[in-house]
Parts: sequence; C-alpha cells; structure tokens
Amino acid sequence: MSQPTPAHPRILTINGGSSSIKFALFEAGDALGRILDGEIDRIGGPEAGFRATGPDPEDTFSRTVTAPDYKAAVGILMDWIEARGGRDALTAVGHRVVHGGPNYFEPQRITAEMLAELHRLSPFDPAHLPGEILLAETLHRRIPDLPQVACFDTAFHRDLPRVAQQLPIPRRYQAQGVRRYGFHGLSYAFLMDELDRLAGTQPAQSRVILAHLGNGASLAAVRDGQSMDTSMSFTPAAGVPMSTRSGDLDPGLAWYLARTEGMSAQQFHEMVNSRSGLLGVSETSSDMRDLLERETQDVRAAEAVALFCYQIRKCIGGFAAALGGLDTLVFTGGIGEHAPTVRARICAELGFLGIELDPQRNAKNAVLISSDDGRVGVRVLHTDEALMIARSVARVLDLGSYGNHQP
Repeated sequence: MSQPTPAHPRILTINGGSSSIKFALFEAGDALGRILDGEIDRIGGPEAGFRATGPDPEDTFSRTVTAPDYKAAVGILMDWIEARGGRDALTAVGHRVVHGGPNYFEPQRITAEMLAELHRLSPFDPAHLPGEILLAETLHRRIPDLPQVACFDTAFHRDLPRVAQQLPIPRRYQAQGVRRYGFHGLSYAFLMDELDRLAGTQPAQSRVILAHLGNGASLAAVRDGQSMDTSMSFTPAAGVPMSTRSGDLDPGLAWYLARTEGMSAQQFHEMVNSRSGLLGVSETSSDMRDLLERETQDVRAAEAVALFCYQIRKCIGGFAAALGGLDTLVFTGGIGEHAPTVRARICAELGFLGIELDPQRNAKNAVLISSDDGRVGVRVLHTDEALMIARSVARVLDLGSYGNHQP
C-alpha cells in the first residue's frame, strides 16, 4: 500500500555482491536515521533468501524467492520497495561500486557517461561491476528521475604512495590503469571515523592497521589518517586467504595448470575467486564458524583456520614494518568482530610489536581487547558501509546532516 511522501529525504543504499544484494533505508534530517535494512542472498541458487528488518511488522520478514539471476533479484527488490512506499518514498539511491578504475574515486552522481566507462572497466572486476551496473541501469529505467550516487570502494586508497601503487610488471601497463587499487574503502573510512570518535584524534592520526575479516578479507596500513598500503591489489582476489578467494598466489601456477590440466584463464579466475581460500583448503565449508566447530575432528578444517590466521599475522607484521611501528590494530567484519579464537591466534605471536590481548575482553568481543600492559591498542569495531554510503549521498546531493548516526 502506498504511503504519503516522507517529510524528510529518504536514501536507499545498495551493496551489490556477486550473489547478494544488501540494502538499507535511511531518513536524512538532523541526523541520518536507519529505517530498515535487508538482503537478498543466494542469487542464482535454487532458492534465494529475501529478508528485511524494520519498525513495522510488515517490514520484518524472511522468505524464499525465485531469483535465478541478478536481474530477477533487482526486480524483486524494487517491486517490494515500490509496493511498500510508492515511488515518492525515495529521494535518492546510493550504490557501493567496488571498482572505478583510474578515473572514478570520489562519490558522485551516476551519469550515462559514467555507466559507459564502467562498462568498459568491467574486465577490472567481472565478479562485481556487471551486477552493480545492472542495478543502476534497472533503477534508472524504473524511476528515471531518481538521483543515483556511486560510492567507490577504492576511494580510501586513492592516494597510496607510488611505491605501494606500482606492480612489478612492464611499465606500459600502468598507462592502462593496472596498479594496486585496494578495496573495502567504505569500511575503512567508517572505521577511521569511529576510531576518532571513540579513542580521540591522536590514535586515529597515529600508526593504524585495519583488518576487515569477513567473506572478503583485507588489511590496510594507515598513518596520519592516510592509507599507506593495503593487501588487496588490482582486484579483490589478492592479499590474504578469504572464504572462497585464494589471496596472493605464485603467478606461475596459472601457466602450470594450463599445461597440466588445460585450465583456461576463465577457469583459473573462477577457481581463485570461487573455489579457493577456506573452502579450497578445507574442502567442506567457506564459513569460519563451521571450520572452528570441525577443526578438532577434521585436519582439513584445522589447516584452513591455521593458514588464514598465519597469513593475516604475516600481513600485520609486514604493514607494521611499512608504517615504522604500530599504535592501534582494529578488527572488523563478520570474522573480525565475532571470532575471538581467530583474533587470539592472529595476535598470539605478535608480542614483539607490543600486541597483548586481554583474554576476558577478547572473549566478550569488547571494543578494547588489548591488555592494559600492551603498547598497542587492539580494538573490535563494528563497520557500517551502508551508513557511509548514506552519508556520501547526503553530502553529494546536499540533503542535510550526514555526520551523525542514530541507530
């Protein structure tokens, strides 16, 4: 049933993944207030899930839907949005766009020219960009006059030092935009704001390592609020092992598998993005919760967890060297926020850096989990990419306050 036009601007945020669409609705006034959020997941599977949580009973549900592809899922979401509030219920839409290539970083209104450029850039990130473009184009066809804003996940790393940007391949590829971009930028920007709010300007402006550990996992080295290095590179497949992504590999492996198994470039791409990481090593699950439950009975699960923690520990040590020391370590993401065992194993041998966890604080997922004797403050912070998108949309379109959040 259609509702009256809202008194304050309403911003829909969309975070499109390779097989899911996360969304949230905010109202902009004196502060940004979250009205509802939800997700369509398992897109492409036999039964997709559609859930939402909001203040009204009809806005809180979990049900199965038929979404054989991304286009169908977009249609389901927009049919529900329009049925819930009518077309006048939305003022603007903000999209998380994973990759903007060399030319798009700052949040900006989506235009036909931008979409054409993103189409051209699709080979940079074939797992995300086509779906994100489809979302924007589908919304434009349904509501042509609805402003849409792209928020690029690479923006936080835009000014990486040149030595961190460069890849050691022939220089001519730099002209084609081949370089380290880094991702999870919306999450990292939110975390730095939170660190400043909770710990003050001095910690936020010191030497910080941010560890976003979820289905996708990456780390960033930050000094004086500026990204100095990050584990993901030209694509989100690089860096530490993830749920189904391999992270860094010997590049010679592609040629080896091409010769021994006849593996094509596309098959290699699918393997390192969809069948590797925790899933590939364990052969059973890409979910850290499952692996922690099984590790005492299944050596494959134990090895997957151990490899994950080991590679992240190595990355923290390397980034501490790049920063010339470390003052603050932040964990976030599904694993980073909710797996104290993983955090403890990552930090277990980092005492030489001044990292010392308080076991009780860590077990409780406290905001500050380092011991009082540790030189490095170790924190667990919840990230909120949707809020960062909403803030960016409000700022770009001048829709009012965007600096404060009300749950």
